[in-house]
Amino acid sequence: MLRRLILKDVVIVSQLEIDLDAGFTVLTGETGAGKSILIDALQLALGNRAEAALVREGATRAEVSAEFDVPASLHPWLDAAGFAAPDSSLLLRRTVDAQGKSRAWINGSPATVAQLREAADHLVDIHGQHAWQGLTRPTTVRALLDTQAGIDTTPLAQRWGAWRDRLAALADARGRRDTLERERERLAWQIGELDTLAPAADEWVELNGEQQRLAHGQALLDGARTALDALAEAEPGADTLLGRAIDALEDVTRFDAELASVLEVLRAAQAQTQDAAHTLHAYLGRREPNPERLAEIDNRLGAWISLARRYRRAPEDLPAALLGWKQELKALDAAADLDTLESAAAEAERAWRQEARKVSAARSRAAPKLAAAVTQAMQQLGMAGGRFEVALLAQDEPQAFGLESVELRVAGHAGSTPRALAKVASGGELSRLALAIAVTTSRGGEGGGSAPTLIFDEIDAGVGGTVADSVGRLMKELGRTTQVMAVTHLAQVAACADQHFVVSKALQGKSTLSDVQPVAGEARVSEIARMLGGERLAGTSRAHAQAMLGGAVLPPKEPTS
Repeated sequence: MLRRLILKDVVIVSQLEIDLDAGFTVLTGETGAGKSILIDALQLALGNRAEAALVREGATRAEVSAEFDVPASLHPWLDAAGFAAPDSSLLLRRTVDAQGKSRAWINGSPATVAQLREAADHLVDIHGQHAWQGLTRPTTVRALLDTQAGIDTTPLAQRWGAWRDRLAALADARGRRDTLERERERLAWQIGELDTLAPAADEWVELNGEQQRLAHGQALLDGARTALDALAEAEPGADTLLGRAIDALEDVTRFDAELASVLEVLRAAQAQTQDAAHTLHAYLGRREPNPERLAEIDNRLGAWISLARRYRRAPEDLPAALLGWKQELKALDAAADLDTLESAAAEAERAWRQEARKVSAARSRAAPKLAAAVTQAMQQLGMAGGRFEVALLAQDEPQAFGLESVELRVAGHAGSTPRALAKVASGGELSRLALAIAVTTSRGGEGGGSAPTLIFDEIDAGVGGTVADSVGRLMKELGRTTQVMAVTHLAQVAACADQHFVVSKALQGKSTLSDVQPVAGEARVSEIARMLGGERLAGTSRAHAQAMLGGAVLPPKEPTS
């Protein structure tokens, strides 16, 4: 439920705070006083498009805050979105600067406009004075029925998309059959050539290393032999000389401990020299010139280089190229497999039709229930004997939304044949019908009910007399279970409200500013009288207003068994 609405520097509102209660609330006032501004401001807090025109002239920014009771349905969303979820209230805040840039917060934490809109789905339903226009659009009508039926059309849309994707792949394969075959043959030839070489991932580096060793084999042997001679096999070699140095120091170290460290270094050097000599000896034992292996490696390196040049790649990239071509060939084989593609498309169609039949069954159950409820509401709105129908029309071709379209039909009076809503000529009938649908759907359906706050923005336009009285009583009755707010010019509707606010504007200094004040008692009588008779409040108008206010009390609600 909407508890508080705070505006600052919005259009012609300088600063305003409105506290709201449960039940039925009306906003009245002269045309142009700013009633619609309040609705626009609330919609801004609920995620509507921000415009610089909302900023009051001379101000740097407009600010709107809306405080709600937190419905139980919103707690999971708040948790998932990472917002604090207080037990008592939810605060939505939005600012717009003079350049049209906006910022948003939920419970003091920065939020996106999309998140405001998602939260709004759980908080408020707004029905405008031109609501009937949406009832002539197939998408709106279908969404209306689906919402009442509690239908989640997401799986249907997903299956439709999967089916379309499969059909597109099949059509592409059929159209590109020759091209795919030529591409497949090219890839198969390239793969065959590289498969003959069978290049391993690290082979190019290893081959180059071995080729370098074999090509300089004699130089390596000569170098190792010379080093071995210098270390151990020539006379005197390094090992021999180190031995002499060690013997010389061992005899005198006992006389001066300072030489002990030098002795240890020499012993370590001798040990390393001996290890090096041993390693060189083993190297010479297993190394010898191998011209046959060198020729073999040269031939293989040549094959690598030749294929790399042919396919304009670096030799080291050949293994990756072979893997990529094999993957491409696999994908082409799959794309060219018409039997598999046809089976996949058929399976996707079966999945979509299965889901579509479930949706159709749910629509078929909900349509007569919605029709009966709207028909009942019509009887209270000056359309006695009228009948409302929700027709399900089979489609010639499958559509994303299912196997049928939805059409609203109405008969304005008893004995007439229901016709498509779009063909009903009377604007008054359309407005009343829109109100009947809005009230009916607001009471909830199989989809789990409506938002806790309903706002009707001059939806009663085009009605009057006894019908207007019925509209007011209908909204008052609805206010017993749901918070209802209405912007109205009808005294009959205003007289039924539990809470009444008057919107007015006045010149303050050089600026025209709008204000909202609650009215009760004599002040409310005066406002109802003004709505009846204009600015000249004749005694008859006041008497009529008092009578309307006295007769606007509903009888006690019958207890449910």
